[in-house]
Amino acid sequence: MTTYTPEQLKDILAKHKSWRNNEPGGERANLRGANLRYADLSGANLSGANLSDANLSGANLSEANLSGANLREANLRGANLCYADLSGANLSEAN
Repeated sequence: MTTYTPEQLKDILAKHKSWRNNEPGGERANLRGANLRYADLSGANLSGANLSDANLSGANLSEANLSGANLREANLRGANLCYADLSGANLSEAN
């Protein structure tokens, strides 16, 4: 399970934003299997991101855009999902 620093997450989110906007250098966020326990992702736009099998326990995802994200088998126990957009997200077998 990969653990990311806040700086690395910031870079991943910036590249994901470029990917969503079809800009050069853009890259879809692939956080598959990532250890994001207690990460502050409040307000983050992770629409269409791959978060399958990620550990998001205790993470702050309030007001995050997770529409169309792959959260299959993700651990969301204790995560703050207040006002998060989960429309079209894959939550199969997620905790």
